[in-house]
Amino acid sequence: MIRPQTCPICGKELAPEAAAESPHFPFCSERCRLVDLYRWSEGQYAIVDPLTPEQQLEAEMERLENELGEADEV
Repeated sequence: MIRPQTCPICGKELAPEAAAESPHFPFCSERCRLVDLYRWSEGQYAIVDPLTPEQQLEAEMERLENELGEADEV
């Protein structure tokens, strides 16, 4: 089964014909389109280079160390 398209900001389900008919697609409204634009302008989104396997391992180790450190504080 194919999932219906949803607005990436509010999650509202979009009509199947929205892609062809809506001037705001892939958003449900002008408001959601502007919220997305604002987030981009504030740097809340980022396009990053893919991590190498070594970088992924390092990031995972750091995340686990942080989790263990937080558990020790409790």
